[in-house]
Amino acid sequence: MDEEQFNIACVFPNIAAQIRNSLGTLHLAAAQLAPALERERDPELDAKAALLDQSYYQLLRLVNNLNVAGSLGQEGPLPVRDRDMVEAIQMICDATQSLADLRNIRLEFRCTSAHHVCAFHYFAIEQLVYQLLSNAFKFTPAGGSVTVELKFVSRRVLLSVTDTGCGIPEDQIPFLFDRYLHEDAVAPRPHGLGLGLPICQHIAEGHGGTMIAESRPGQGARFTLSFPDRRCGTLDVSDIKFDYSGGFNPVLLALADALPPQAFLQRHLD
Repeated sequence: MDEEQFNIACVFPNIAAQIRNSLGTLHLAAAQLAPALERERDPELDAKAALLDQSYYQLLRLVNNLNVAGSLGQEGPLPVRDRDMVEAIQMICDATQSLADLRNIRLEFRCTSAHHVCAFHYFAIEQLVYQLLSNAFKFTPAGGSVTVELKFVSRRVLLSVTDTGCGIPEDQIPFLFDRYLHEDAVAPRPHGLGLGLPICQHIAEGHGGTMIAESRPGQGARFTLSFPDRRCGTLDVSDIKFDYSGGFNPVLLALADALPPQAFLQRHLD
């Protein structure tokens, strides 16, 4: 880890902690001003409160990314367990389907295998897929499509997310996975701080793998996670789910930057 990455690793989590403290107070105040029962009875109030909730979820997502960014540059494998990879990715896509519909985007999951057990860190892979889906949703116009594809080839797991969006300029490709380190490469919304893809790369490296980006302007983009297809001999049988969402709707939180305000109406928050 170089000096710049070390400074980021120290500063980002501290910034996140400061923001999280203030967010908790803001969310409590908002809930008192627009209680859930009142929102269910009053569509106009619900629509206004949805805008506030969306902003809250976006900030909370940023806080979570800043926390994770504190580990960027740190080497070492993630603790993995044997689990059905097909089932895991299918569950993520199923949970996201209704939100893709709100964007009028066709979301499809493709895999020729009905089941496939391999060693991976479930919650890290879940976070990676949501990061890639968030990016795909942001840059894919209504009527477009996003495809999640899972393959097992030559003893490697290949997990890709492909969109039919605007694509990526060629000069940005070299900085995609470390854009937060390049001041000139950080763009305004909807691009954000550029932490999502570095986090994905960090997760890939924690699985002994890597991320691959393919894109042409106007022809969409494809991001592929590639890591060894192996088993560790320890089954993932835990019923305890790590909740990085703080008790909030985890799918809404993961995709907060890419969803329309109506996704945050009370019926979706329940």
